[in-house]
Amino acid sequence: MTSTVPALGTRTAEGSALQAVLLDMDGTLVDTEGFWWDVEVEIFAGLGHALDDSWRHVVVGGPMTRSAGFLIEATGADITLPELSVLLNDGFEDRIGRALPLMPGAARLLAELSAHEIPTALVSASHRRIIDRVLASLGPQHFALSIAGDEVERTKPFPDPYLIAAARLGADPARCAVVEDTATGVAAAEAAGCHVVAVPSVAPIAPGARRTIVTSLEEVDLPFLRGLMTEMR
Repeated sequence: MTSTVPALGTRTAEGSALQAVLLDMDGTLVDTEGFWWDVEVEIFAGLGHALDDSWRHVVVGGPMTRSAGFLIEATGADITLPELSVLLNDGFEDRIGRALPLMPGAARLLAELSAHEIPTALVSASHRRIIDRVLASLGPQHFALSIAGDEVERTKPFPDPYLIAAARLGADPARCAVVEDTATGVAAAEAAGCHVVAVPSVAPIAPGARRTIVTSLEEVDLPFLRGLMTEMR
């Protein structure tokens, strides 16, 4: 497992129990969940298979091994998992090379967290090659570290990526706010013991005890995230 910069020690914002903010990437900070599906549709069309649109909710938000494996099994396509993974990453990288739209409120939130020196990590199930391309657009200076799906033994929906990020930041997971857009990511963050802000992208996310549902990142700012920690006391 690697990161973009060395790990930091715990830094608690003055007057707040918030110790770190951990952010998902696809569908949360960048409007790319649709890119993945479009690439999958194109690849399987080339293999002679049409994807059922209902499968989109099955493959969103999880590791590539799960999504690609499901599509191979569902279609019976004559392609191996490693071969499909390369095609998916190549296709996605080509897409984001042409356009990489940010989610509304993403740039403002990242700038605010940086300005107040809140330890922030990017935690994604995407592979390192994809994360590094996206970081170049988001601004690597906004993140103390990043965790990629191909750098951990178990990625989302397991808690491992968020536990690793919190540990490397020297933060208590219970004092970390996670921002996610899918049920898979929410499950990972909650299993790690974090408080989750869910901004649903492709599919709805039900309310829960340690999650707050918002419609856009434009509703999320530093006072909002600090307030989540206060409510937990």
